Amino acid sequence: MLTKLRLRNFKLFEDVEIELADRVVFVGPNNSGKTSALQALALWNAGVRRWVERRGTGNVPKERAGVTINRRDLIALPVPAANLLWRDLHVREGYKDAGKAKTRNVLINIDVEGVERGERWTTSFEFDYANEESFYCRACLGENNKRLQVPAAAIEVRLAYLPPMSGLAANETRLDEGAVGVRIGEGRTAEVLRNLCWQVFERSPAAWEAIVERIQKLFGVALDEPQYIRERGEIIMSYRLSSGIRLDLSASGRGQQQILLLLAHMAANPGSVLLLDEPDAHLEILRQRQIYQVLSDTAAETGSQVIAASHSEVILNEAADRDTVVAFVGPPHRIDGRGSQVLKALKEIGFEHY
Repeated sequence: MLTKLRLRNFKLFEDVEIELADRVVFVGPNNSGKTSALQALALWNAGVRRWVERRGTGNVPKERAGVTINRRDLIALPVPAANLLWRDLHVREGYKDAGKAKTRNVLINIDVEGVERGERWTTSFEFDYANEESFYCRACLGENNKRLQVPAAAIEVRLAYLPPMSGLAANETRLDEGAVGVRIGEGRTAEVLRNLCWQVFERSPAAWEAIVERIQKLFGVALDEPQYIRERGEIIMSYRLSSGIRLDLSASGRGQQQILLLLAHMAANPGSVLLLDEPDAHLEILRQRQIYQVLSDTAAETGSQVIAASHSEVILNEAADRDTVVAFVGPPHRIDGRGSQVLKALKEIGFEHY
C-alpha cells in the first residue's frame, strides 16, 4: 500500500506532501491539482519500471546517466511538450558559484512511501528535462553518493490509471494479459472491457458471479457470460433487461460500463493500486452512494488500493464517514471527521466553489 506522496516542481506543485491510505478521495475545485497528483503517481510508476529495466535495483554510481522517457510514452500525462510537466514551465534556473552566474536544470522530484507486510519502504526519483520530446529519469542520490536502491515492494506495485470511460468499442479482439495492460496504460479502456471480464470469468467463476450480482443490484440488468468467438478472434458480451430483452454490452449506459470496468479490473488484478479520475462520472446522484460502497467493498475483497479524485458531494460524504479525504484547498491536507463535519470544515476554509 502507498502511504505518502511528496512532489517538488511538478506542474502546479512547488513542494507538497499528500497522505495516502487504503482508500482515499481527493476533493477540491477545478484546477486545484487532484488529477495532477494522480498523474504524478503514474509518472513515478513509469519511472520506477524504466529505471529498473535499464539499471537494475542495486546501487548505481552517481555518474551513470538517467534513463530516457519520451513524453509520448506517458498516455496518462498527455502533454504536447515535456516542459509542461514542470512547475511554471521552469526547466532551468540561475544561481551563483564563487560570484559567477551559472544555470542548472530544475528537477522534478517524486518521493513515494509505502508499507508491505508490515515493512515500511520509501523510494525517490528525479526527472531531468532534456528537450520538448523527452526527459531523463533516475533514482535520487543517497548518502554514499550512489543512486538509491529501489525497494522490491516499489517494483512490485501494480498501478493503473483509469480515466472515465469514453464509450465502448463495437468489437473487441481477444488480447493476452500484457496487451490488455498496455492499452489500459494508454488510457484505451474502451478497447479492453470485455477482455477484463473474460479474464475474470476464466480464472474465477465465483468472482465473476460476484460482479454479475453487483451489476444486477446497481443497474437492474443481468450480465451474460462473456463468449470467445474463435472464428473471429473476438470476445462478445451481452446483458438482459428485466423484460428479458437481450442487448449487446455496447448498448449499455456509460455509467454501467464505467462501474463494470472498475469491478472487472480489481477482480482481474487483485492487490493493484487504482488511480480513478472521477469514478462517479456518468452516474446520477442517487446511484453515486451505492457505487462508492460497492467499490470500497470490492477493493477490500481484492486487496486493492483506491485513490480517487471526485467532485461529488455524495462521494465526499461517503468517504468522510469511513475513509481518508484529502482537500486540495491551499496545500493538500487531510480532513478528518464525519461527512457533515467535513463539509463544514471545507466551507470554513473557503471551499464555496466545490
